[in-house]
Parts: sequence; C-alpha cells; structure tokens
Amino acid sequence: MAESLGPDVILIDVGLPGINGLEAARRISRVLPEAKIIFATQQTSSEFVAEAFSLGAHGYVIKARIEQDLQAALESVCRGQRFLSPGLEISES
Repeated sequence: MAESLGPDVILIDVGLPGINGLEAARRISRVLPEAKIIFATQQTSSEFVAEAFSLGAHGYVIKARIEQDLQAALESVCRGQRFLSPGLEISES
C-alpha cells in the first residue's frame, strides 16, 4: 500500500496483525526509501530502538507518550532529523 500511495511519512505500530512493524519497515524501506518512518510502540529497549533505526526508522515514539511526542516527531522527521521519545537510547552494539 505504501508503494502505491507514496506517502512522505508513515506511522507504524510494531504490533501489526499478520506482519510485525519491523518487517513492514524493512519492506517499505526497499520500495519507498524516501519515506520517513516513525515507529509507535511500547518497546523501550535500546536494542529494539537500534533495530528500528537500522531498518529505516526516522522516529520512535513510545505509545505512553504519543500525545506529547507525535507532533514533535512529525516535525523533526519532516525536517530530516531523527526523533526519539525522551528517555530512550539507541544501543551501539
């Protein structure tokens, strides 16, 4: 669907039915590399955050903070910057 619609920004829930958000991001990044992907998830481990960014994510928002962070995430990724909900880190391993 992303390929046919060609959106600038895609909000992905990691817990998608049928396919998880990480696999969806992997596929989207191959067919629509210019799209900015923002993950919305409950996962807060630095390893999971790192994997999301390695698969093409530009933003990562914790669902518990979505009301506070989503607008800032959208603005950041549209400016070409990364966004992480406060308190998150990206694992370097």
